[in-house]
Amino acid sequence: MKNDFSEEAPFRTAVKALLVALLDQVDEIESDDHDPSMTAGNLKVVFEDGSTFILSQQPPTRELWLSANYSAWHFVCCQGIWLERDSHEPMLNVLSTLFSDKMSMDIRFSLSA
Repeated sequence: MKNDFSEEAPFRTAVKALLVALLDQVDEIESDDHDPSMTAGNLKVVFEDGSTFILSQQPPTRELWLSANYSAWHFVCCQGIWLERDSHEPMLNVLSTLFSDKMSMDIRFSLSA
């Protein structure tokens, strides 16, 4: 799968915008069971039960890595869509499923074009 980013600077810019958009959506979830926070290149969500989801940028590989529920996913941006490196599943689908299952509600993440 060909990565959209050959240079680090555009990758970091795109990831920052993506993480801000996702943080805004996580903040809008009506529940007190989670606490999202963002640092440079990382979006972290801590849940009331102590579990954590972390989405972090990996500049050397131009990937986003997700850690959740003792599992890991590696996402590559291909033609403007973040896809899991091995399964090619869209990142927004993975996140939507993980959050929906974790919070026992229907959660759908989306990005504006």
